[in-house]
Amino acid sequence: MPFPRSGRAAQTLSAAAMSALLLASAMKHFRDPAFYRQVVPGYLCRDDQPGRDAAPARPLALLSREEWIALSGLLELAAAVGILVPGTRKVAATGTAVMFTAFLAGHVDALQRAYGPRGTQAQRKVHTVRLPLQAPLIAWAWSLRRPAGGARP
Repeated sequence: MPFPRSGRAAQTLSAAAMSALLLASAMKHFRDPAFYRQVVPGYLCRDDQPGRDAAPARPLALLSREEWIALSGLLELAAAVGILVPGTRKVAATGTAVMFTAFLAGHVDALQRAYGPRGTQAQRKVHTVRLPLQAPLIAWAWSLRRPAGGARP
């Protein structure tokens, strides 16, 4: 066995790549929050516009759209750090897979709106591509739960 640590090296490289992706995404949440506006489902958002008639009660509407974007950016930042540290990698990878799975709701909602009466051709293209990208991200994050060397937890 010429490379006894190759499993650990591959796991470390994969974790570093996932961490870099999460860090880049987290930074984009704060630099360009508009990029994420369409994937925050309306049913999660408070209507914070003064002077508007009260919207029907939405029990999941805990934060404004901007607050959800900031919170998800902070969660991605925490995941990026947690995945880098071998001692927290399993918990962080599990949380990241759960987070990406939760993001599916936003991507499905955005895709439905893109194909609705107000949707544009550009929105249809973007959201048709964005939704299926979640599956490999979930699988990748889940794969980081395994200890280096391929042993099953």
